Amino acid sequence: MKPFFRQQLARYADRLGELEFLLSRPDIMQDMSQFLVLSREHTEVAAVADRWGRFGLREADLASARELLLGATEDPEMALLAQDEVSAAQAELTVLEEELQRMLLPKDPDDARNAFVEIRAGTGGDESALFAADLARLYTRYCDRRGWRVEIISESPSELGGFKELVLRVAGEQVYGALKFESGGHRVQRVPVTETQGRIHTSACTVAVLAEPDEATAVQINPADLRIDTYRASGAGGQHINKTDSAVRITHLPTGIVAECQDDRSQHRNKAKALQVLSARIQEKDRSERAARDAAQRKSLIGSGDRSDRIRTYNFPQGRLSDHRINLTLYKLPTIMEGDLDDVVQALQAYEAAQQLAELEVGLKP
Repeated sequence: MKPFFRQQLARYADRLGELEFLLSRPDIMQDMSQFLVLSREHTEVAAVADRWGRFGLREADLASARELLLGATEDPEMALLAQDEVSAAQAELTVLEEELQRMLLPKDPDDARNAFVEIRAGTGGDESALFAADLARLYTRYCDRRGWRVEIISESPSELGGFKELVLRVAGEQVYGALKFESGGHRVQRVPVTETQGRIHTSACTVAVLAEPDEATAVQINPADLRIDTYRASGAGGQHINKTDSAVRITHLPTGIVAECQDDRSQHRNKAKALQVLSARIQEKDRSERAARDAAQRKSLIGSGDRSDRIRTYNFPQGRLSDHRINLTLYKLPTIMEGDLDDVVQALQAYEAAQQLAELEVGLKP
């Protein structure tokens, strides 16, 4: 392990001692918010310190095994045992080093948040709208596999059963951290159901994934900057949903950003959900503008925020999915469209971790 990583890890052991002292103070329970903050940090630091301690023990085991191996030239059986211990220690040290390096990576506080997934049909007419419905089904099934809850915030159905636009809210653990890589342009190549000559067409949709703002840190919106319109909801929902002005559309006048919700029968609940989406969109706009102004910021294909970029191609005739950001190609498109997105998400997360690790290594060099 490189010296600058060792220095960083040694600080965790020092910090663990500080945290244990602070949490042992008799007056700590008088400030419950501070206690919770320190407790969460203690849990994270203790996990790193534990793995670092294990790494040190296995390094010592490796050194002892090598000494034993050098001294066992006249004893083949002892030399074999020593060589086995050397191999086992080296293998575990490799795994531990990878774990420790991942633990050192900076954590995005938004990764643990819920998310809004916005899917919009692009070029391709009805076929694009049908593909938007396929993407919605893919994400819904993937969320079901992860045990996440999905609810429709707003939808604009097309005539053939697809969606011109669909906004989902996904709630669960580490939702944004997994789904944020879906933001961008998604291209599909297949024979549309409307094609009579059997020709392959290319269509596209855009996906935007927004972290649901924390109430404590959400963008403060001046009510005077909002225009709120109510209208009758469209689509399924029975007589009540189609006969009352329960759907809500909110426009943020300074930015022109619009959010709407028609999922609930209650106008008040639809307004609350629309405000959540509006806040997330304004926050994402602010985040993108800050990133654009920072010329020194790493230009990453992951999370660039450019919704027009083509990030992925779904080729149905070949059963192939290609993610162009990391040159990933998988020939398992049918199972992916059923929600088996783990290989894609894990590959993107690994790529992001590798980029962060390279940055961390540069930043820690003297």
